[in-house]
Amino acid sequence: MKTSSEINSAAKRIGEERTIDMMARAGFDAWDFSMFDMCKIDWKTKLPIQEENPLNGTDYLNFARKLKTIGLDNGIVCNQSHAPFPVAVPAVRSYLKRAIECTAEAGGEICIIHPDNNKNAEQNAEMYAELLPFAKSCGVKIATENMFNWDMEKNESSFAACATGEDFKKHIDIINDDFFVACLDLGHAEMRGSGDGAVNMIRALGHRLQALHIHDNDHWHDKHQIPFSMNIDFDPIVKTLKEINYQGYFTLEADTFLRDYNTDNIFDGVLKLKESAKKLADMYEQL
Repeated sequence: MKTSSEINSAAKRIGEERTIDMMARAGFDAWDFSMFDMCKIDWKTKLPIQEENPLNGTDYLNFARKLKTIGLDNGIVCNQSHAPFPVAVPAVRSYLKRAIECTAEAGGEICIIHPDNNKNAEQNAEMYAELLPFAKSCGVKIATENMFNWDMEKNESSFAACATGEDFKKHIDIINDDFFVACLDLGHAEMRGSGDGAVNMIRALGHRLQALHIHDNDHWHDKHQIPFSMNIDFDPIVKTLKEINYQGYFTLEADTFLRDYNTDNIFDGVLKLKESAKKLADMYEQL
């Protein structure tokens, strides 16, 4: 079982190039291409934040190729990517094909594109069906992801697109295309109030499940913490992944973990992330 991790949390401080090099030195097999800065959004106004970034400039493909080369030179590949969100914002939607294109240039096989939280499977299918021909031409699969909303009165997560195994499976099956798959966010699945738990969702998805976002939480909030640091029991989750013969990467999305590290000791944090990913991979291999 191969391991990977998102690069955004470290890249904010040391840049994508150094982050990929660091992940390779830590022992990861792959990197998850975070593309959030391609189109950053002010979450209050839902308007784009105008910031210069290689991914929203004219030379974005060369930047993606450069990152691929750095990875390959260090024996590490791009396994998947994460497109900007929320897709309900028109400015974000306008960058989704660019995200797919950058995924291909970086060597990634899957681009995770969030569904619209508040649309049903039929409505979200319109967006994915529009993107799929382009994704196929790039040789990249699109993965949708399980989402959540927040109930302010109950102070817990509430239903959103793909939040349950049944709704997630419906989103995949309505498209019915080998290039449209599932990325299960284990943290989202384990939050109280919205879903039906990671184990049930893995069983419901079966072969549709081809990517993961792995992180830990308190079964309440979306903490995105390092595995084995909070309350999620990963043992039954890994066993169920083995039951369905999951063949994708174990990809971490513990992007809040590195906040306590500075540029001088961030490699120590990356090493700890790798240790947690290896523990998960070993659990899988030993079954």
